[in-house]
Amino acid sequence: MLCLPPLLWAGNAVVGRLAIQQISPLWLNALRWAIALALLLPLGWRAFGSAQRRAQVGARWRHLALLSLTGVGAYNALQYLALKTSTPLNVTLIAASSPVWMLAIGAFFYGVRPRRAQVAGALLSLAGVAVVLSRGDPAALLRVQLVSGDVVMLMAIFSWCVYSWMLARPPAAMQGAQRPDWHWAEFLCIQMALGLVWATTAAGIGEWLQPSPRAVEWSPWLVAAVLYVAIGPSLIAYRLWGLGVAQAGPTVAAFFGNLTPLFAALLSAALLGEWPKLFHGLAFALIVAGILVSSRPARLA
Repeated sequence: MLCLPPLLWAGNAVVGRLAIQQISPLWLNALRWAIALALLLPLGWRAFGSAQRRAQVGARWRHLALLSLTGVGAYNALQYLALKTSTPLNVTLIAASSPVWMLAIGAFFYGVRPRRAQVAGALLSLAGVAVVLSRGDPAALLRVQLVSGDVVMLMAIFSWCVYSWMLARPPAAMQGAQRPDWHWAEFLCIQMALGLVWATTAAGIGEWLQPSPRAVEWSPWLVAAVLYVAIGPSLIAYRLWGLGVAQAGPTVAAFFGNLTPLFAALLSAALLGEWPKLFHGLAFALIVAGILVSSRPARLA
């Protein structure tokens, strides 16, 4: 259950890199969540099935709207936009820097002080990201020669970390006796429905701002790609990851999550002919070292 999600997420980066040659990244994101929502509705339709349930959603719409924007709307759209100029391997390696931003957001906005081991691990992960951004040439950081897609992916990771903290530290209306009795599929349906509004709006604005918007080049391959990103990375991976974390715990799951860059490297080499370079291996080693160090249990006083 914990091995399959990283493989599916790596496939999302590789398939997305190919698909955006025939469809705009923003419309790919909107289609992905529209199909995923349609497939999940048979399990989660009760979230909208009665006046009482709709009132529960309406009373919490501000929190749910921001949650859906950061997790469904912004993160995936930014990831597909990043793939226009960056590679699937770079994107997944940068995504592995999330512990850095998790600690920073927790410290600044939630008052959660990180342990020394967590800070050390975050610095190692950040060093791995620096290796990716500099393409193995430290002088490139001084010249600030960054690929735009790498910067966009950093924005995507920041959005995902905000989403994760909002899930971990929900407002009072989502806790205790006030917490709605939503099934997991119902809660995910709510996020997808609101996220789809964000995604479609962004795609429409993006098309309106382009002087000559590109028409979608439909083909059997593109249909298969859209179905894959809607079913595999969206539904199957999220559900298996939740079940795996519940049984193995988040610490063990973190090690499996960092298999995504490894799978992305293998898939990129096999499908795109983009073979990893030496600096990719160094970056992966630094990021894994960061996870190992930050996962060390705190010493008892």
